[in-house]
Amino acid sequence: MKLEGIHHITAITENAQRNVDFYAGVLGLRLVKKTVNQDNPTVYHLFFADEEGDPGADLTFFEYPGAAPGRAGAGMVHRIVWRVASSAALDFWEGRLGALDIDARREGDGLRFADPEGLDHELFVADVPDPPLVADHPEIPRELALQGFHAVRAYAAAPGTSSALLEALEFEPTDEGWEARGDARGGLYIYDPPPGERGVQGAGSVHHVAWASTPEEHLAWRDRAIAAGARPTPKIDRFYFRSVYFREPSGVLFEIATLGPGFTVDEPLEHLGEKLSLPPAFEHLRDEVEPNLRPVVNPRAPQT
Repeated sequence: MKLEGIHHITAITENAQRNVDFYAGVLGLRLVKKTVNQDNPTVYHLFFADEEGDPGADLTFFEYPGAAPGRAGAGMVHRIVWRVASSAALDFWEGRLGALDIDARREGDGLRFADPEGLDHELFVADVPDPPLVADHPEIPRELALQGFHAVRAYAAAPGTSSALLEALEFEPTDEGWEARGDARGGLYIYDPPPGERGVQGAGSVHHVAWASTPEEHLAWRDRAIAAGARPTPKIDRFYFRSVYFREPSGVLFEIATLGPGFTVDEPLEHLGEKLSLPPAFEHLRDEVEPNLRPVVNPRAPQT
């Protein structure tokens, strides 16, 4: 049993349209699902990914209009690391972001920048066998595009306290941190010393990181988490995947999410993200919820 790397990462935004403009417009990801937060269906849940909507490239956001800016601190993911193919890709992104007045800084084999709400990102030239997860964008050559997640970096005051749980979840120690690697894909989990200021959940902060499981092994991972001292939720049906949640000892919220059914369960691949999708358990709320959501224009959707 091995986890198949990072399934998705979920963060918070104050403004869904600005969020779409950056992640779909600037970074070239595809908006593959426009739905609602199933724990609070009055707000959006937006999903960005590669062209196929695959786990491993799936960055999601809850929109909370009026939310104050967040600040990463101990027990929070503070940086998302994406794979790119080459130093030429770093050159491309340094130029593209710079032309849009987005501060981008080369650091070794990486390029660091933040989104409009301060969420920290890094592009990294990764030497891994994993298939690249790429979205189509008219301004971004495929060989230079983002290729999916490589790592998340989290702040932890005492990272050693998490070792037993990570080992129970079959993470392997590396020179930098820990790796979850399955048959098809892997992802890194890296700790950094926390800043002095306390973390604040808000716009531009990461809510949780999800790790990918086959559907058949999903409940076995829950059992392993319990045996290692975690207190996971029961299995929750999110319609597009199944989930369990728990905090690892550093304080970061983990999710174990299944590889499937996937985003095409209620929309054809060619039209992902064009309309508000509500899982069947929430469809009866459409007339109540949809009028109160701020309109969001998907640049990939046909304009009427």
